[in-house]
Amino acid sequence: MSESFIYMTCATAKEAEDIGAVLVERRLAACVNIIDGMRSLYWWEGKVERGEETVLIAKTRSELVPELTEAVKAVHGYEVPCVVAMPIEDGNADFLTWIRRETR
Repeated sequence: MSESFIYMTCATAKEAEDIGAVLVERRLAACVNIIDGMRSLYWWEGKVERGEETVLIAKTRSELVPELTEAVKAVHGYEVPCVVAMPIEDGNADFLTWIRRETR
């Protein structure tokens, strides 16, 4: 069994909290971290956009990534939300066990 960090961006801290609550309450994530105040530059519809966003990082089991992604897409305000998984290679074994225990 393996674990992953899921990196996401949201338009506001409120949206990040709402999405994070869905993920934790459905046990698709053991924990989420919300980091407000990120500045972003990105291409959208043929032009460079600038904006403020909020980062949302979830800790989950890798096998839950597809279901977590669909849950985020169902409630996210963006047309194409950023939801990307990064495998956790190593770390505190007790913490990794906790992630597995607290997700379904």
